[in-house]
Order: sequence, then C-alpha cells, then structure tokens
Amino acid sequence: MKPFLDLVGASGAAYRFRLLPDGQAHVPIAGNYVVVRPRGEGVKVVAVAATEDLSRAAGEQPAEIRRGASLYTRLNVARATREAEHADLAARYAPAPAESATPAGEG
Repeated sequence: MKPFLDLVGASGAAYRFRLLPDGQAHVPIAGNYVVVRPRGEGVKVVAVAATEDLSRAAGEQPAEIRRGASLYTRLNVARATREAEHADLAARYAPAPAESATPAGEG
C-alpha cells in the first residue's frame, strides 16, 4: 500500500490519510481513520471512523473488517473538525445494504 491515501468526501473536499504500518503503534491522539482493501489500481473503503484515541483504532473495528485491510489515519485534534470530516467521508463511503458504495480507484 502507498504511504499516503487521498480521499474525497461527499462535499468534494480532499482528505489525506497516512498509512499505519502493520504492528506499528500510533500515538494516542484524536483523529479520523479509514480501513481499506486493495481493489484493482485503487482501494475499497470498508470503514470510516473518528476516534479520540488513534492508538486504539485498529481494535475498534471487528476482525472481519481488519482482515486483509490497511489502516490509514488522519490527525484531527479539534472535535468539530474531526466530526465534520467524518460526516463528509461517511456520506460518500458508507456501505450500501448489499455492497460498499465506495468509488473505485480512489487513492
């Protein structure tokens, strides 16, 4: 996976996330994160979340979502910013009932 991932929210705003390498601990700081799987030349977003402690992000998602996936994080200490960005990204990448609504090739 690439070290950085750019995703576009429903508003058209772009957000840059940084890969958290497997086995590496994250600093305990607030932020947003996405869980992605490789898909063709891009990625499929399987989870979008905000947390007050990114060091716990990997454990916040069920094993079936984490399996075969990569975790990307974005630091956002301000709660209002974190929540606004999460809402924007979730509006675009929230899974549909049967399959993810993720645009292919993002990143």
